[in-house]
Amino acid sequence: MPSLLGIDSGLTVTKAVIFDVDGTPIAVARRRVTQFMPHARHVERDMNELWTQTADAVREAIELSGRPAGDIAAIAATAHGDGIYLTDKTNAPLGRALLSLDSRSVDIVEAWLASPLADEALELTGQVPHVSAPSALLAWIKKNEPARYRQIGHILSCKDWLRFCLSGVIGTDRTEASTSFTNVRTQDYDLDALRLFDIEEMASALPPISRSDEIIGYVTAQTAERTGLAVGTPVVAGLHDVTASALGSGGYADDVVAVIAGTYSINETLSPHPRMDRRWFCRNAIEPGQWNNMSISPASTANYDWFLDTLCASERQKVEASGGSVHALLAPEIEAAFERPLTALFHPYLFGSPYGAAASAGFFGLGGWHNRGDMLRAVLEGIAFNHRIHVDALRDGFAFSEARLAGGISRNKRVVQMFADILGMPATVTATDEAAAWGAALCAGAGAGLYASPRHDPRDTTAIAHRCYPDAARSAAYQERYDLFREIADAMAPIWPKIGKLTADKPSA
Repeated sequence: MPSLLGIDSGLTVTKAVIFDVDGTPIAVARRRVTQFMPHARHVERDMNELWTQTADAVREAIELSGRPAGDIAAIAATAHGDGIYLTDKTNAPLGRALLSLDSRSVDIVEAWLASPLADEALELTGQVPHVSAPSALLAWIKKNEPARYRQIGHILSCKDWLRFCLSGVIGTDRTEASTSFTNVRTQDYDLDALRLFDIEEMASALPPISRSDEIIGYVTAQTAERTGLAVGTPVVAGLHDVTASALGSGGYADDVVAVIAGTYSINETLSPHPRMDRRWFCRNAIEPGQWNNMSISPASTANYDWFLDTLCASERQKVEASGGSVHALLAPEIEAAFERPLTALFHPYLFGSPYGAAASAGFFGLGGWHNRGDMLRAVLEGIAFNHRIHVDALRDGFAFSEARLAGGISRNKRVVQMFADILGMPATVTATDEAAAWGAALCAGAGAGLYASPRHDPRDTTAIAHRCYPDAARSAAYQERYDLFREIADAMAPIWPKIGKLTADKPSA
């Protein structure tokens, strides 16, 4: 019986998931990938380590499936978007990849945003530049690492590097191509976009564009030996993980806003016409003639994960070593916190924000009587409040009546209800543990001819959906907290840059 392999590489974990053609997960394997932070605002990873860890995950998934590798009809990858993965002219990695949490280009972007370039970029490319955009990172490399800049052979995204490792074919897809250098109206590369950012010499380094569901190559003999895959297995172009998550969770549809609470706060909705605004990116959808409108910031569950890694590390290590879950361990504390009044508020800006790169995270309203559960509740609410900033922006430009929620924390029904109450609209989550990987697998299945298109999900998504409706009293209470959350952020706007300067270019004490 044919199966499909979806690869999902996030900012900390890379996964390989094998699905039956009916959408049932057969096997999943995960590997952690090291993040390097050699300097403030620098967030990097080793490209060879990423491939090694992904290859190991693929091999393990095949073994766990109990099925021959030859049953896999096609493969597609998805991964974190933006950031930059560079190869030299021999297709070897050109230094470490810069991840989408990297904000080293903040000074360049702030100068751009204060100049006419920002509006020109919005009109031409459908988005204003931001710190992890390929345009900004290339400009930074050109200025600070000119020798490396001259050696650039190809400008890839994370999933494009993985598909190259699988097939030996350089390229990208429509969704990923539109992160910086496409014309929002033609949906194809535009040399004027490169000129705008003063990097026009990079035109030859842009990878060819394919449809997300197009077969672009086949598993090579070397890759087959490394991963256990069958030689000649079709490799499909794949797609940006924002779109993959929406597709896999059933949220890639008209009149729906997909809310993906992953490392990034991702909020997106489809439209049949391009509409530009500084508050969202207007990028290519999977099909020509459609646009994916994304309002995002790196300010979602990365904050929750940071809290667990930093303040619950020993407990996490102990419970996971015995096969348990730290989330289950902490659930009673969080549940108890939701049942009592709380003054604590948290701004989830450890890695970035809608208020600019200078913003930072912080608790307000903490008292000595608050405990860890109260802080975790504040973190979760802060994440949802930040999503609301983006959803409200999209509501100004597009019509939708339902939020389709995905991401790890959406497995908690209390959290889904919280999102419904904070957003003031029904929030639906489907029983899809690996939404992004399934979104990639849908593209693989369409490329292999198993589905009419990536949007022809074979599952009965209605039957596997859980929907929460907003409660009027809770929504009113959250509105008060949300207004204060915004008021504090507005008051902090001139102070956050001063905080950032405390360590800028200062010697160690």
